[in-house]
Amino acid sequence: MTSDGKTALPHSATHRDDLLRTALDLAAAGLPVLPLRQGKVPFGNCRSCTQGACGGRPHMKSAGPCQCPAVCHGWAAATTDPHVLTSPAWAPAWQHAAALAYHPGGADLTVVDLDNAHAVAWARATLPPTRTVATTRGEHWIYRGSMRSTNSVRPGVDIKSRMSYARWLGHGTGSLTDLPPAVRALVEEATPASGAVASSIYERAAWDRAVATGCRHTEQYVRTGLDRGLAMIRAHTESGAASQAFGVARFLAALHTQCPGPCGLDSLGAEVTAAAVAVGVPEAYAHRAVTNGLHTGLGKAA
Repeated sequence: MTSDGKTALPHSATHRDDLLRTALDLAAAGLPVLPLRQGKVPFGNCRSCTQGACGGRPHMKSAGPCQCPAVCHGWAAATTDPHVLTSPAWAPAWQHAAALAYHPGGADLTVVDLDNAHAVAWARATLPPTRTVATTRGEHWIYRGSMRSTNSVRPGVDIKSRMSYARWLGHGTGSLTDLPPAVRALVEEATPASGAVASSIYERAAWDRAVATGCRHTEQYVRTGLDRGLAMIRAHTESGAASQAFGVARFLAALHTQCPGPCGLDSLGAEVTAAAVAVGVPEAYAHRAVTNGLHTGLGKAA
């Protein structure tokens, strides 16, 4: 049983030893690393850290005092300390590890994650050559220099650097080059101007009984479901936040199909959209995912 309550089968001793040996080599070279479980995702938080109860680690976006010795908080657990990597607290994670990841920003690196052939073709025509690592569906282009991580900066392209992790797939080929302005511009173009998120999302009324006069549920019931959904979205700092937002919106809307209405679904949707934007999903994309989720949950055409 993993720390997030899911059953995982241990991998072979040889596989585990290879991953840990590689992790120690990378850590010695200054690359912060962490194990990934089945599905290529980080291990879940321990009970003390679940849903941010510990306050978060000092270097996270929501900085907190947590000094948990376990593999908690996803990318923020990445380390170059061999004593941590081989510690008893990390031993269960290595036993069930399926892959290895690293924190690019922690080594002053940025990974341009190209998820398909079209994205690779775009990069070859647009970006300066650098170290390249083949992935299952595309390529990782690695540059020297760190920046803010943002998903879906263009079709099939994610930026992984600070507050993010990338799967370790080998050293790749080619020489590292400095992070070009063209990559930084991708994030600027995908990010609303300063204050835009506040004006377009947060000015909408938050959900409460005043905007849900026809809802048959108690305010505590709706708020509990919403808070759990928002926590799930915020946990997807690496990828999948938009899909998670769609699922949360669909679930919330489905709860209200038997209500006479109005139930304040627009306000619920605004909070879900804001949570997705906060972890790097472009606002237009997040809004579309949430709108489709609400319509699907209500049984309407998206």
